[in-house]
Amino acid sequence: MTKIYGHRGWKGAYPENTLLGIGKAMELGVDGIEIDVHMSKDHEIMIMHDETVDRTTNGTGYIKDLTAQELKLLSAGEVFSYLPNYQADWNNELIPTLKEVLDLLAPEQTALNIELKTYVFPYHGIEELIVNAVRKYGRGRKVVYSSFHLPSLIRLKKLDPSVEIAWLLHQPIPGIDDYLATFHLDSIHLEQNLYLQQANSLRKYRNKTRVWTVNDSEKMKRLSSLEVDAIITDYPDQALSMFEEKAKIFS
Repeated sequence: MTKIYGHRGWKGAYPENTLLGIGKAMELGVDGIEIDVHMSKDHEIMIMHDETVDRTTNGTGYIKDLTAQELKLLSAGEVFSYLPNYQADWNNELIPTLKEVLDLLAPEQTALNIELKTYVFPYHGIEELIVNAVRKYGRGRKVVYSSFHLPSLIRLKKLDPSVEIAWLLHQPIPGIDDYLATFHLDSIHLEQNLYLQQANSLRKYRNKTRVWTVNDSEKMKRLSSLEVDAIITDYPDQALSMFEEKAKIFS
């Protein structure tokens, strides 16, 4: 059955890319968690989607220009007061490090998708830092490294040929077989409409395909029927409920 990954934790209901949101998604029983990583001025791997802290915290500035200590002074929950589940203690939520996420995941076998945000700033050495952190704190869990930036994926594979790398795509790429073979890609992560528009021609890659960001129930159903490996969604609760109902019908 198609797996369900919580996008940035549980983005639809809790502050994105925070320990709170990741923990809540784990409580649901998701198959995997998707997070985004950048590197601080002092070479700490920080969990955040954007290059700046402006949108998702009460601070301003580029992650690359701030130390981990400076980043830890910011609230990663305060700006999400518009979400229905908001509580005042969200204001105490901090930007997590990769180690903190791996420690949080430790009791479970939940898979982790680490997206490297390296297409704007190169973050020299980030790939090695991430691989080393996963080796040290990952406790053998399934980790998938994804990026739009193909050079980062190539560097990861050179550092450790056993890692699983996935190329993120939001536009058609002819000759995917050639890319998979040449760059030793283990899987592809496709934007939902891109996949659905080419579902027939891409069907042979379904076991290697995770589709993002799927929030529409009809698209969830269709992708499940197409047997893609996984969907990545802001609303893992809805996806899990839908897939549980489907399992009951066919059991």
